[in-house]
Amino acid sequence: MQERPAIKTAIPKHRYQISDYSATVLGDIEAGDDRRYRWILALVPMGDARPSLYVCCEFGRGAEGRYDIRVINEAMSEVVDSADHWGDLEAFSGMAVDLATQLLGLKNEQAIKLM
Repeated sequence: MQERPAIKTAIPKHRYQISDYSATVLGDIEAGDDRRYRWILALVPMGDARPSLYVCCEFGRGAEGRYDIRVINEAMSEVVDSADHWGDLEAFSGMAVDLATQLLGLKNEQAIKLM
């Protein structure tokens, strides 16, 4: 996964269990790449050490206050939405968990909030 966020430090804000995946929303992110992240949802399959899917909220490169939502996995790295409200932790977390469950084909699975 070439576009994987180069996270140096981050603070977990929320944790979820979704089927066989552990999901963590990270904030206060310091990264070693050219993107500036507000939030990152990282999904790790049980038994793996590295995430297989990221949903990232990046500070937009365009208009002031805009945030871009980028999905990163083995097959793609694409901005799928842009809006001001994705900067809010709860708005991002809910959307990112829903998006991740759709992308992973887990629509019928319940996301259990652990933290």
